[in-house]
Amino acid sequence: MTPYCTQLAKELYGSVVDTVVEVSSPKAAEMVKLVENTFRSVNIGLVNELCLMCDKLGIDIWEVIEAAKTKPFGFMPFYPGPGLGGHCIPIDPFYLSWKARLHGFESRFIELAGEVNQGMPEHVVVKVQDLLNAHGKTLKGARILVLGVAYKKDVDDLRESPALDVMELLVEKDARVTYSDPHVPSIALKGYQMKSVPLTPVLLKKADLVVILTDHKAFDYPLVVRHAPLIFDTRNALRNIKVGHVERL
Repeated sequence: MTPYCTQLAKELYGSVVDTVVEVSSPKAAEMVKLVENTFRSVNIGLVNELCLMCDKLGIDIWEVIEAAKTKPFGFMPFYPGPGLGGHCIPIDPFYLSWKARLHGFESRFIELAGEVNQGMPEHVVVKVQDLLNAHGKTLKGARILVLGVAYKKDVDDLRESPALDVMELLVEKDARVTYSDPHVPSIALKGYQMKSVPLTPVLLKKADLVVILTDHKAFDYPLVVRHAPLIFDTRNALRNIKVGHVERL
């Protein structure tokens, strides 16, 4: 809280990072963190809404983003997905919104982005149901293999993972759900323990639908494409693979 405290903090952090940025107060420092998280939350909310829009218009949102990001200034690419995960982006902006409300300020961007992002797991389930229907199958009783349950690729962190929300919704609709994740050996889903299953040609062939919810690099995607009869890719993990039985978010 004093200039001396700031100097001590700078020396502490300077022992482990190359650049330390000083601000005027702990309030300002905390706001820096919240602004960074909120910036991402709002922009992800925007691109998720654009994803929903493009779905209605019959436009490939992934192609649009790839073209838009070639602009050398004024655009930063964000990508749609099955929802937000982790301990920061899905939570911290709402803390900021709550704090602002205590001071009589309504943060409409934060609330709207949160509403869009929180609705993505439900959208994924609707798309899964539509995809199965288009191939003459029902969601009830369908064998669905989920690839990836961590909140982002190549980690074992389940905090606020949207994959768990998607899986719970699928189970509620009586789908037969299994999952594979090389980083997460087991999960608790609606009170039941589930274990990760190894990816094999037999497992993939038996699935009515494979849903990619977390795009871990460790997955053998060519194996998945060769043997899965139908794939729903929510992360654009198969961006370089153009085959008819792959549907993207």
